[in-house]
Amino acid sequence: MKKLTPEESNMEKSNKNLLLVSAMLLSMASVQAWAAPSAEQIAKLGNELTPLGAEQAGNAAGTIPAWTGGVSAPAGYKSGDHHPDPFADDSVKFTIDGNNMAQYADQLTPGQQAVLKTYDTFKMNVYPSHRSAAAPQYIYDATLKNASNAKLAEGGSGVTGAIMGIPFPLPSSGVEVIWNHVLRWRAATLERNFVQAPMTRGGDYTLVKFNEKVLFDYGLEGAVEAELDNVILRFKQRVQSPARLAGRILLIHETLDQEKEHRKAWVYNPGQRRVRRAPNVAFDNPGTAADDLRTSDQLDMFNGSPERYNWKLVGKKEIYVPYNSYKLHSDQLKYSDVLIPKHLNPEHLRYELHRVWVVDATLKEGARHIYKRRTFYIDEDSWQVLLVDQYDNRDQIWRVSEGHAINYYDVPNYWYTVEAHYDLQSGRYLALGLNNEEKMYDFNADLDKKDFTTGALRREGKR
Repeated sequence: MKKLTPEESNMEKSNKNLLLVSAMLLSMASVQAWAAPSAEQIAKLGNELTPLGAEQAGNAAGTIPAWTGGVSAPAGYKSGDHHPDPFADDSVKFTIDGNNMAQYADQLTPGQQAVLKTYDTFKMNVYPSHRSAAAPQYIYDATLKNASNAKLAEGGSGVTGAIMGIPFPLPSSGVEVIWNHVLRWRAATLERNFVQAPMTRGGDYTLVKFNEKVLFDYGLEGAVEAELDNVILRFKQRVQSPARLAGRILLIHETLDQEKEHRKAWVYNPGQRRVRRAPNVAFDNPGTAADDLRTSDQLDMFNGSPERYNWKLVGKKEIYVPYNSYKLHSDQLKYSDVLIPKHLNPEHLRYELHRVWVVDATLKEGARHIYKRRTFYIDEDSWQVLLVDQYDNRDQIWRVSEGHAINYYDVPNYWYTVEAHYDLQSGRYLALGLNNEEKMYDFNADLDKKDFTTGALRREGKR
C-alpha cells in the first residue's frame, strides 16, 4: 500500500469530509422534501387558504378575486342540461395576439407565446377572472385529514395515507403537485359521450365518438384506503364511430402505488372478438384513435405513473389560462363552429388571469418518452392541469396543450369540457372531449366494480 505524503493525506481527509457533508446535506434535503406540514400550516386550510390549499385572498393588483366558495348553478338550471354560462354578461377586457404578446409576456407561458407566434389567426380573448372551482364538503374534510397523513411512496410513484381528498394541499415538491392532479376530485361515477377530432393542417377531420364509464374508487364518499385494493379508478372506453374503429373497448384499473403495481389494462378487439392484456397503454404509447397527436399519458392532460421524469416545483405564478369555458361548452354551437384549421376557433375561447403552480418535468437519464421535457401549469383552486408545454429532443417546443374547463355546478366539480393538443411542427391538432352536440354527462351513473371486470368487457364486446 502506497504511503501518502502529508499533502495527499490532507487532501484525502478533505475529500472524505466533503463527501460526508454532501451526504448530510442530501439527507437533510430528503427529510425536508418528505416532511409533513406543521400543525400551524395545516391550520391555515379553510382560513387563509381554501379547503383545497389555494390562497383564499385575491392578488394585490385586484385582477384576481378572492375565492368565496365557487360558482353556484344559475336559476332554472336542471341537472342533465348543458351548463349555461353564469358569466355570459362579461365583456372582453383585451385581446392578446402575435402583435402585442410581448406586452403580456410575463403572464404567458413559452408555449402560449409559441402558438401566438406560429399562427397569426390565433388570439386570446381575456375576460374578468372568476374563481369558480368547488367540490363537495366531504372532499374538503378529507383533504384536511390528508394534509397530516399523506406521504409519497418510495420513489414518488405512489401515495399512502390519503383518501377521497387532495393528498398534498400544502405541497413541497413537484411530484406532490402532480399527484394532486391525478387524485383530484372529479366525480364518484361518470358516464359520458363525447367526440374527438384529429385535425389535418387544412382543417379536415373525421369525428371519433366515444362512450366512457368511470368509477372513481378513490373519490367515493366513505372510501377507505385499506379497501381500495390499490385501485384509484376503473375506466372503460368504447369507440362508437366511425365504423372502421367502432367496437374497440379499453378497460383500465388505475393504481395508487404504481411502484407496487402498474396499471392494469385490457382491450377488446371486435375483429378478433377477444380480450387481451394491454400493458403498453401507458406513457408515450399513442392515444386511442388520436392519429398520433397525443400520447396515452396526455389524456386528462396527464395521467399514470410519474416514474419517468424528474419533477421540479418551480413555484406559483399568475398566468392567463383557459378558464370558465362555458362558451366552448355551449349546446348552441355545432362542432363545425369550433373546429377550424390549426387551432380551435378563438372566438369561442375564454382566458382569465389565475394563479397556477408551475412544475417542470425533465426525462430521467435512461428513461424513454417522446417528450424530453414538459412544463405543467396547475390551477391552484382545483389542482387541475390547465396548460402543458412539451419539448422535443432538440429542446424545442413541439406541442402545446390547453385544458378548457368549467364548473359542472350540479356535482360540483371543476373539470374539462375540451382538451386541445397543438402540434406546432405539423400544423395539426387534436380536440378531445367535445360535447356540444351530445347529451350531457351523467355524474351519478349507476356503476360498480362488477361493470369493470374482464368478464363484463367480453359480454359488452359481443353485444
